[in-house]
Amino acid sequence: MPQEQYAHRSAMQSSEGPQVYKVGIYGWRKRCLYFFVLLLMILILVNLAMTIWILKVMNFTIDGMGNLRITEKGLKLEGDSEFLKPLYAKEIRSRLGNPLYFQSDRNVTVNILNEKTKVLTRLVTGPQAVEAHSQKFEVKSLSGKLLFSADDNEVVVGAERLRVLGAEGTVFPKSIETPSVRADPFKELRLESPTRSLVMEAPKGIEINAEAGNMEATCRTELRLESKDGEERWIFKALGLHIHREGGKVLNHNSTELSQAPHFKLEV
Repeated sequence: MPQEQYAHRSAMQSSEGPQVYKVGIYGWRKRCLYFFVLLLMILILVNLAMTIWILKVMNFTIDGMGNLRITEKGLKLEGDSEFLKPLYAKEIRSRLGNPLYFQSDRNVTVNILNEKTKVLTRLVTGPQAVEAHSQKFEVKSLSGKLLFSADDNEVVVGAERLRVLGAEGTVFPKSIETPSVRADPFKELRLESPTRSLVMEAPKGIEINAEAGNMEATCRTELRLESKDGEERWIFKALGLHIHREGGKVLNHNSTELSQAPHFKLEV
């Protein structure tokens, strides 16, 4: 029986010809595949369009992005820019002929750090004051001449003249050392100590001149002029008097004795 069935099937196959098996995706599966391929192509085109739009808006070029340009010397930034985080740079400068602005709503701080990230020098420009923290502060001219210097030990003014324009003058809580103190032309010079004494000392001498005006010395109790090792001289050219004191005697220009007392009174 099996032999007869096998022979019958062989006869049928030989009469029908060779059978072909179809390989592929058909029906709804094929339609879904085409749909996903089409959707993927649409996404690729949208992504490409968005990329081109972003490149155009951000102004991407082979030299840089937007106002930022990459040059042989570094980065070149044009226009206004905002930095939300710290900026580290070796040198910051403006374009030739244009100013450089630093703007902040609170303050602008410049720190100089060492290798251990310790602050050595700090410059703070705030809404109320400008502060500089350093071991020494110097101001120099274009030629390199020192104009002002300050440190823990002293303050040096290197200019030829120091002018004080305040209405109340200048207050020195301690001593001051200077070779010359003078007022502006046609202005008065006044040295005053409201509650204590005023002392002027010099190893070689003190000279007070009034070239075009009067000189007044006023005190409440006693006016004393004393020379310990030398002699005292008073010269009045308008009156033709030349008076000096030597020892306990007061003499005029003819060596005429005027008084034997160390204190005397002269009236004209």
